[in-house]
Amino acid sequence: MSGAPAPSVWRQPAQVWAVAFACVVAFMGIGLVDPILPAIAESLAASPTEAELLFTSYLLVTGLSMLVTSWISSRIGAKATLMVGLGLIVVFALLCAVSGNVDMIIGFRAGWGLGNALFISTALATIVGAASGGSSAAIILYEAALGLGIAIGPLLGGLLGEVSWRGPFFGVVVLMAVAFVAVAVLVRSSPEPRVRIPFSAPFRALRQPALAVLAVAALFYNIGFFVLLAFSPFPLGFGATGIGFTFFGWGLALAVTSVWGAPLLLRRVKRTTAMMIVLPLLAADLVVAAILVASPAALVTCIIVGGLLLGLMNTILTESVMEATDFPRPVASSAYSAVRFLGGASAPPLAALLWHAFNASVPYLFAATSVIIATLTIALGRRALARIDEREADAAEEGAAVLLGDAA
Repeated sequence: MSGAPAPSVWRQPAQVWAVAFACVVAFMGIGLVDPILPAIAESLAASPTEAELLFTSYLLVTGLSMLVTSWISSRIGAKATLMVGLGLIVVFALLCAVSGNVDMIIGFRAGWGLGNALFISTALATIVGAASGGSSAAIILYEAALGLGIAIGPLLGGLLGEVSWRGPFFGVVVLMAVAFVAVAVLVRSSPEPRVRIPFSAPFRALRQPALAVLAVAALFYNIGFFVLLAFSPFPLGFGATGIGFTFFGWGLALAVTSVWGAPLLLRRVKRTTAMMIVLPLLAADLVVAAILVASPAALVTCIIVGGLLLGLMNTILTESVMEATDFPRPVASSAYSAVRFLGGASAPPLAALLWHAFNASVPYLFAATSVIIATLTIALGRRALARIDEREADAAEEGAAVLLGDAA
């Protein structure tokens, strides 16, 4: 065993790459509208608060739908769930592209969120089940797809948004249709009989102290995440391309620390310790953004630094959730994601309202306060989180096999 080379995270079966590509496109939807928010507000005579509701409807429906996705996938299978989710995204992205007013786009983004929930809640378990290299390698690959999607989304949105605010939506339609075909052709249906997951499973999972603590912390952390992502285009004052390139850099920073930074950090400290280091740094970054919000160069720097810290937290939280409960992996992921997306849904319109009621600094201070609450949640719940510190890489790989066997 000592002479055997470690498996590479990048040497994976074709079906893993098909799902990973689809993940990139799906996560593009999170930041896609970022560069065109000011353009949508101007073109459709909408207020910034109304424009921010494009994030809220998407994230709210994504979060609520997460509570039923494991129940659905356990009945129709992972591949069918992936394809239904991808199909819904194609349909609703197309409807967004041809919409005539902001209310229609808000509604169609909600349908997009349903498709996104079905897809992303199943994608991680699918990648883990088919990937070589164990659960740690699969999570790294998933977080890399998330980071690339979040990076490419704003860049594509910015470049296509210079032509028309409808352009980014048409771009997603084309790319997601390609992903749909790739999943249909390359992903194999599981031949094993499926164990049906009860409708109540995600609610019961949230009763477990470790998962509950992580979910509450993630709710407040996601407020900081989405204030930085969804509100920043307005005080930056850039055009669509400038916003796109700014958040392309943010997404690349997030991807780098997700894939390489977090594993290095977790080799040196425990997961809870890592969160207690990264969250206060994120809060400090948001405070600096509040102080220097009038300087575009300083704000861009804070956004990029924020991306580095968010990438660390995303991977640390994902790994922690996988070890926080003995429930099947899709159940734990869905329950946790439902709560955290609700935090993200509330942040953009609240940030816009605070901006108009006070000034552009207040939304960042609000975000920093939320991240501090997330830090206190982890600190006060550290006893409940003992199991995520005790289960290291080898135990995680063994646990992945057990969880995937339960969820098959």
